[in-house]
Amino acid sequence: MSHGARVILSTHLGRPKGVTPKYSLKPLVPRLSELLEVKVEIANDCIGEEVEKLVAAIPEGGVLLLENVRFHKEEEKNDPEFAKKLASLADLYVNDAFGTAHRAHASTEGVTKFLKPSVAGFLMQKELDYLVGAISNPKRPFAAIVGGSKVSSKIGVIESLLEKVDILLLGGGMIFTFYKAQGHSVGSSLVEEDKLDLATSLLEKAKSKGVALLLPTDVVIADKFAEDANSKVVPASGIPDGWMGLDIGPDSIKTFNESLDTTKTVIWNGPMGVFEFEKFAVGTEAIAKKLADLSGKGVTTIIGGGDSVAAVEKVGLADKMSHISTGGGASFELLEGRSLPGVLALDDATSAAL
Repeated sequence: MSHGARVILSTHLGRPKGVTPKYSLKPLVPRLSELLEVKVEIANDCIGEEVEKLVAAIPEGGVLLLENVRFHKEEEKNDPEFAKKLASLADLYVNDAFGTAHRAHASTEGVTKFLKPSVAGFLMQKELDYLVGAISNPKRPFAAIVGGSKVSSKIGVIESLLEKVDILLLGGGMIFTFYKAQGHSVGSSLVEEDKLDLATSLLEKAKSKGVALLLPTDVVIADKFAEDANSKVVPASGIPDGWMGLDIGPDSIKTFNESLDTTKTVIWNGPMGVFEFEKFAVGTEAIAKKLADLSGKGVTTIIGGGDSVAAVEKVGLADKMSHISTGGGASFELLEGRSLPGVLALDDATSAAL
């Protein structure tokens, strides 16, 4: 903009079915104008003659915001004609939306077929530098912390990380499937019965790869799934009937923290417990504080999107981390070792992201 570029901004909001006023981007205009220090104009659509006239009228250094691209069903279908119409408005394309890089939509992938150059923006490049860099060429020892409620939702991430990390810490609801697979009593804790064999195979794979896979040795259990539940700490191997595990225990926090002391790179994806309930947020908050401490000592700490980001922000430590990913699904798929269509489509796609 400072060099006289005429900028067209394109984005989406929500999952509208056609034109839906509550998903209009008009409320963004005042804040965008404030942040960019220029009067931002907005179009009533993202394609068409009226939009073309507004584009032609953009002054040097000016900004035009297109209306929600998802008002057109062709956006998510990656319709070539729709993509061509979007592309016809500009001379070059910059994708800075890492959070949608895992979607092959018209505004993220389709337009690149009609616009050259198509390049990554600064945020996109930062995300790739950290996430791809950590996965492909990390400073070692390299540790990953994976939490979340279900093994099934993290299978790809765990299997991918077992090929790359030196230390893998597991927390969250998924641990009870591992405990049951080991023959432990899990009470009323969340267990995926059809994933018991998988849990066993992951433990065996870690051992064969020489990865130090640590499960919590103690857990905080509750007599119901509620903020005001009665709670106590018990060994992970003996959760009584009628009780459920909702957080990792103090001994586990100590062990996890000590295991991270020697690391040079740490990626965290998923909470250690039900952090939405204050009583069961201790484990998650302890990990956040430990990573903040490690960051201050020069360790690369990467928060890989989703609930982990919310947890770090909740305790006010987001600015202490090396990198907080803006992509939930995108960062998750990258950690799984999958390709991101929105990145592959760019002229300067990071080779390691392929």
